[in-house]
Formats: sequence, C-alpha cells, structure tokens
Amino acid sequence: MTSATAHDYTWIRSSPLFRHALETGYTLTLVRGVAPGDVLRVMEAEPQGTCTGVDALIERQEELLDATDYWDESFISGAFTVPGASGDWTNVLHFDGGVGMRPRFLEALSAGGRAVVHSSNAGKPIHLFHWYEDGELRTTFEWPTVRDGSTPDALNSVMREVGFDLSDDEGDTGARVDTKAAVLALAERLTGVRVTEELLRDADYHVGHLSEEPAEEWTGIVIDITDAHGERLRKEVTREAVEAAVGRRSTTR
Repeated sequence: MTSATAHDYTWIRSSPLFRHALETGYTLTLVRGVAPGDVLRVMEAEPQGTCTGVDALIERQEELLDATDYWDESFISGAFTVPGASGDWTNVLHFDGGVGMRPRFLEALSAGGRAVVHSSNAGKPIHLFHWYEDGELRTTFEWPTVRDGSTPDALNSVMREVGFDLSDDEGDTGARVDTKAAVLALAERLTGVRVTEELLRDADYHVGHLSEEPAEEWTGIVIDITDAHGERLRKEVTREAVEAAVGRRSTTR
C-alpha cells in the first residue's frame, strides 16, 4: 500500500483538466486485472476505436452532445492500462455529467478482484466514492462520516491517514482537508495507482460509446403528504389503478 495523502493531490485545484471534470461531471474508475477492451465490453460499450490524449477524448464527448439537440445519459468512455498494486489496472475515464459507473458493471468488473470509483456530477456537486471487492460493494460514501456498504468502517484507519476528519464534529473550526484530494489519495491507497494530470492527459485511450440506460417499467406511485396540521396521508397506488382511473376519466368526457 502506498503512503499517499491528500497533499499529493493538491494539483487538482490548479489543473484545467480537473476543473473541466468538475464542471462537466466525471467518473474515474480503476479496475484490477481486466484489460481495457474487456472493461468496455462488460460496460456494454460500442467500440469507437482509440484516441491519444484526454483532449481527444473530451472532443469525442462533445461531438456526441452536439449530435443531438437534447441531453440524454449516453456518454463516451476512455480506458487505458496503468501499472499498480498486484499487477496491471485499467483506468476508465468519462465526462458523463454525473451518470457514473453502473453498479451491475462494477459488480461484474470486480468479481475476483477490485474496483475503485470516484465521481462528481455537474451543477450542485455530489461527490461519490465506491470500493468494490469480489463483486461486493464494500464501502461507499458521499460525505466521509456517513458511509454505507457491507463493510462501511473497513477503511476508517486509512481514511484518517490520507487526511479525512471522521470525528463528525460540526463545531470544529480547524483546517479542513480537501475532501476531493483525499478521495484520490484513498483510491491510490487501494490500487497503487498514482493519478496525475500527465497520466490522464497523454494516455492512449480505448474508446467506447455507452447508450442511455433504458428506463425501468414503473409499477406504481406513492403519495406521501403532510398537511399544515401535521396530518399525514400515505398511500400506495398501483399502475393498474392509475391506468384504470385515467381510462374512466377519458370515457366520461
């Protein structure tokens, strides 16, 4: 395990590349022992050849956005090999507006291995971290003091070492760690991969296009209302009941 701390990632605050990632929304995933082409296949991406450098990857994403006059959740993903702990890793990067890596992909990619993901969405930011081990989500958080997963506290000692304050003391007025820098350091501790601007900028990317995930069929709605007097109404209505009501209304017009 490396000795990375948040201090090793202060470069992200002066980086045009990382500023772009935060402004547009990004996901960066590290997968152990799965080749880039196989990672894109598991992600169900349509192969789009290769490109050299992150600027070319960003251009591919912008071309995808320009091709339509509406925004959907499709995106371009780039993957390349990088050495790390216990062998080669695949670094997967996409500027996806905050769609993120789908859980079913991470479960498959980490089977028998490990996957580590961090991401941010555009606009009012939500910053997420996920650690998968052998197909299982072990630790995940948006804010470091509120963790979930099958082993939410397994990384606590390492998180403190990289710079996170896990005291949950809102009255603390001391110096605050840069949590995004700390997340990158935590990812390095788990993968042995030092992410740098140069690494992302100069890589030869295998490129894939991921289509928008089909919407799930809805089966009902939940009405949950509390009035001004504190009286609460909660009712579950099935899809069949909604469609029947709409049909009755149509026939009475």
